[in-house]
Amino acid sequence: MATLQISLQSKCLKREVTFNALLPVDLPEGLGLPVWAGQPLRSLYLLHGFSGSHNDWMSFSRIRELSDRYQIAVFMPAGENGFYVDDENRDAFYGEYVGRELVEFTRRMFPLSAASEDTWIGGLSMGGYGAIRNGLKYAEQFGRIIALSSALIPYRIAGIPPDYKDGIASYSYYASVFGDLSRLLGSDKDPEQLVLDVKAKGLALPKLYMACGTEDMLLDVNRRFHQFLEGEGAGHYYVEGPGDHNWEYWDKHIEAALEWADN
Repeated sequence: MATLQISLQSKCLKREVTFNALLPVDLPEGLGLPVWAGQPLRSLYLLHGFSGSHNDWMSFSRIRELSDRYQIAVFMPAGENGFYVDDENRDAFYGEYVGRELVEFTRRMFPLSAASEDTWIGGLSMGGYGAIRNGLKYAEQFGRIIALSSALIPYRIAGIPPDYKDGIASYSYYASVFGDLSRLLGSDKDPEQLVLDVKAKGLALPKLYMACGTEDMLLDVNRRFHQFLEGEGAGHYYVEGPGDHNWEYWDKHIEAALEWADN
């Protein structure tokens, strides 16, 4: 197993960015670079939650063990509270960075499969939303989406008034991230619209694993998206059960999600 922290000059974000990587490969004696003599590796682009960092999954979960068990390369970028969407006003394209640029960069750097069925995106909370949004936005790129306790907040913030506050953020923050909130639904930041867009293009929807705890503050929006997917006949795996918005739940379900994705 190789654990790396990598910096690159991102064209989408117009600056240097850092991400963590796990590579289930052997390190030959006397060399410092990982080598792989087998088939190209599957890859998972794993996104952290609000107020977190690219170190979270390494610090608080068993993702290193799971990377080795399932023989999958895992890449963990930083989302910087931007919900992994494109900020056109600042020319900071987080969605394009995780959905295209990072995938292309890691494929050039490591022995990864370029097949969509071997390329997965996942995350928790803000990162769960980011995985759904970008997994659908770049549906030709990703074969699997893993979304844990997803912060599907377009349902909550579309059309909110300027004096809105919810204990986490305010109208000004949400408007800075998502743009014109009166036009949020139906945009490319709206997961429902993205499902419809993928279907309209005749593309296959990535296989989707959704999980949310019954004590989670985001249960209602996860149920709502699940119901929308059922109404659209969009195949997906949805599970809810005892659990809160915490690492005990996410660590349990990233293991279950990888077992699901492996089959």
